[in-house]
Amino acid sequence: MIEQLSIPTAAGSFDAIAAGPEDGRPVLLLHGFPEAAVEWEHQVATLGVLGYRAVAPDQRGYSPGVRPEQASEYGIDDLVGDVLAIADRLGWNEFDLVGHDWGGAVAWWTADAHPGRLRSLAVVSTPHPAALAEAMKTDEDQHLRSAYMTEWRQTRVTERRMLENDADALRRIFDWKVPPSKVEEYVQRLSEPGALTAALNWYRAGRPGGKIGQIEVPTLYIWSTEDAAFGSTAALDTANRVTGPYRFEMIEDVSHWVVEEAPEAVTSLLVEHLSSH
Repeated sequence: MIEQLSIPTAAGSFDAIAAGPEDGRPVLLLHGFPEAAVEWEHQVATLGVLGYRAVAPDQRGYSPGVRPEQASEYGIDDLVGDVLAIADRLGWNEFDLVGHDWGGAVAWWTADAHPGRLRSLAVVSTPHPAALAEAMKTDEDQHLRSAYMTEWRQTRVTERRMLENDADALRRIFDWKVPPSKVEEYVQRLSEPGALTAALNWYRAGRPGGKIGQIEVPTLYIWSTEDAAFGSTAALDTANRVTGPYRFEMIEDVSHWVVEEAPEAVTSLLVEHLSSH
């Protein structure tokens, strides 16, 4: 039911999973750290059955064919550019964009910079970047939650710590909320030479140059109450950053890994969102 794709672009070739008819309504799903496209396999498969054309790529650094060495090549402009390059290659002038974690941040920035390309936006876990930045400055709770980002910007030290002892620290990031077979796949992928550094380069590329504005495309934002990375302050403030139709859904007692911990709930909300726009 799920296909494996290779999507050639000027930056290199992206690996991807896909499902659904070629002429189905296009949906692009962006994964987070430290995962891969298969994070979305439940959603991709269901959307395919429902007649959508769902594609989830392994993003820059995660696809071996697009793995630049310099951290500066993982800036938000590059990541947004990849989204458009993939859509262009697939022949999609307009598409629905979905993202989780870092993929959610890229989705927010894409919606800000290129609203005319998006039919709708759905983000899981990640608040609007301006809401997160404000919370990190004014909310002690969010400041503490985000402390890991500073630590992960330390080159080489972080890689060694995460991968030593059979990648124990990397495995612990998932907090036993993600199926073991999936964790094993993520660990194997990120244990390949250069792969973990490439994934961490998303944190090391530096802050975006410009400011993100209000989002005008129809938006669904899903946040889970046990998310260790993103607290309620930024999650609730996200409503103030969207001028288009907005729906906020809170999933109780579920961790940051909501896409895989509560796949049916996420898929159901996503399908409702897509069918209403």
